Formats: sequence, structure tokens, C-alpha cells
Amino acid sequence: MRLVLSTLPLLLASGCFVYTDGPAHHAGPPAQVAPIIDWADASCYRDEVYHDDVWWFEADVLDANDDVVAVYADVYDGDTGEWVDAFELYYDGGNTWYSAWQERSTWLDCDYYDYIVDFVAEDTLGEGEIYSLDVY
Repeated sequence: MRLVLSTLPLLLASGCFVYTDGPAHHAGPPAQVAPIIDWADASCYRDEVYHDDVWWFEADVLDANDDVVAVYADVYDGDTGEWVDAFELYYDGGNTWYSAWQERSTWLDCDYYDYIVDFVAEDTLGEGEIYSLDVY
């Protein structure tokens, strides 16, 4: 009993009182917004270990809801506008999505310099954005 009475003045001396007049009211979850592709790039390089060229695709995707489920790179021929190939990018930490593909597994040619790459990011509701990039 003596311990309880001796700590009571310390509790009262802290000067911290919390008053409440009912349950807390929250604004609710943030409104659903589509993801935004902040930056993207694509290119090709020679990999001497595999004796093949490698295409890589990278995109930084911002999303206030953190519900991005897929990021793709659709490649078109810059001369004809025809679709050439598509690649899925994989989450690589932070805001970054990335993938690399050996050229022999694609329809792309590292010696051809007129591709257009459309990066597409989709969230859980199917909303998204397209970021277009010319690869020379």
C-alpha cells in the first residue's frame, strides 16, 4: 500500500491528462488513385557470359494506395507501329519494377534502333497509366 501511495504523486506530477468525448473519428482510407509511372527506361547490352544480348526494362511506379499488381513493357516497331513483344516487370524494392531478357527469348533485335516501349502499370482495380519511351 505504501508503494502505491508513494507513486501516486509521481503520476499526478507528470502533467499529462488525456480527455476523450467518445470514439475517435478517422477520415477513412485514402481515395483510390491510379498508379503513376514516374520514370522508365529500356535498353540492350551484350552479355559475354551467356554470349547473347540482353534487353532490360525498368520503371519507377508511384502509388498512394500501394496496390500495384502488375507492370508491363509493350514494345512496338517505331516504323510500322506494329506490336513486337511484351515483357512483365517484377517488383524490385522501393518503387522499382525491373526485368531482363536474353535476346534469343524475345522478338527484339539489339541492332534495330527504332522501338517504342509503352510501360503500363495496373493496380487492383485495373486502373493504370501508360508511359511511352522511344528506344534508339
